[in-house]
Amino acid sequence: MGSSQSLMERWKTLQKCVCDGARLMVGQGDYAAYAEHIRRTHPDQRPMSEVEFFRNRENARFGVGNTSGFRCC
Repeated sequence: MGSSQSLMERWKTLQKCVCDGARLMVGQGDYAAYAEHIRRTHPDQRPMSEVEFFRNRENARFGVGNTSGFRCC
């Protein structure tokens, strides 16, 4: 095998990709990626807590506060 990654490292990478894809399919973003983005590009802003981030994504997914008429149920 010519790969420098061990089988376990490759498995963990695949597992992360599958989990990230599943989160995106259900409208749930990656908190760590969000927090890193805020720290890197908006250093003057405090990132949302993980709970705030989850609620924000859920609200966006189901149109909470949306005045354009979208509503899940």
